[in-house]
Amino acid sequence: MNSNLVLEVDRLSGQQIGLCYHCHKCTAGCPVVDAMQYGPDLLLRMVALGRDDAIFKSRDIWLCVGCYTCATRCPNGINIAATMDGLRQISLARGYAAGERDALLFHRLFMGVVKRFGRSHEAFMLGLFKILSKVPLMNDIPAGIGLFVRGKVPLLPARITASAQVRQIFQRSKK
Repeated sequence: MNSNLVLEVDRLSGQQIGLCYHCHKCTAGCPVVDAMQYGPDLLLRMVALGRDDAIFKSRDIWLCVGCYTCATRCPNGINIAATMDGLRQISLARGYAAGERDALLFHRLFMGVVKRFGRSHEAFMLGLFKILSKVPLMNDIPAGIGLFVRGKVPLLPARITASAQVRQIFQRSKK
């Protein structure tokens, strides 16, 4: 086992990935595994084997949507979504490029919108992402209109009452 990477991932994620006995339940339940090269279970194995370069050059850690299906399926209670967060932090700290085009842009936009409004706002996010990522804006207009008409996506974000608390969370996370 590559104890350095395992220890670093465990520390950042708050998990003990050495408890994984590779039952594959996480991978079997992952909604995005078909787009991944390795999948959650094999990524944990690669961490243990010290395959740092392959891990950080793959798109897998950037494709994880953080749905926590893996965590609910794990018999040992390993929150693999949290380990993916840790792996992304390590990847960036080591200077690797994000393995999925525009993943970092999307993450930064999402966090910025949550910081600003206290919650996600799909229409605002999509508009910003389309403009900044240079993805054609008009491709999603028909679907967006349909969602708006059905009341699924409001044009303006709903106000939250705890905006000061959300700002405090962001300030504490910088420490």
